[in-house]
Amino acid sequence: MKLISSKLKLKTSIFEVTEDRAIDPQGFEIKRAIVRHAGSAVIMPMDARGRVLLVRQYRLPARNYLWELPAGRIDRGETALRGAKRELKEETGLTAKRWMKLCSFYVSPGFLDERMTIFVAQELTAGNQQPMEDERIETRWFSLRQLEGMIRDGAIVDAKTMLGVLYWRRFARGAKGGGQSR
Repeated sequence: MKLISSKLKLKTSIFEVTEDRAIDPQGFEIKRAIVRHAGSAVIMPMDARGRVLLVRQYRLPARNYLWELPAGRIDRGETALRGAKRELKEETGLTAKRWMKLCSFYVSPGFLDERMTIFVAQELTAGNQQPMEDERIETRWFSLRQLEGMIRDGAIVDAKTMLGVLYWRRFARGAKGGGQSR
């Protein structure tokens, strides 16, 4: 595919929307409105007992309070890991000595270019939360068994959280070295 045009339609502090046109060598043309997003870092804080810390906050688009893995937008000039470290501190007050990239994925590639990267954070040290002024965040530890039950029962409906927990259970925790790296 060759990009023919990209016109900025909306710019906010969080994302932009462009109207793009592309064409392939046979002349097939695609037109899309695309939400442009810098990407997000997602953190799965895990303590020595194997419990995972979730955050609960009101999500205006969902019109509900959701239990989720801590996450946030990657700022300009940040790597995904640096963003993960910053977001973990802001939302939970925690810092971690051990970090492992779990997976990376596109949220909804039909109209959104946001890529999320999930990290497992271990060897945690407690500190003070530093949420943004429009965030009210509750935190709670859950066992992996509890999280699987919450996913199965529909109590967790956030995709990044579902993917992180289930990916860890299926692929990462049994990996060489316990699925952990620095």
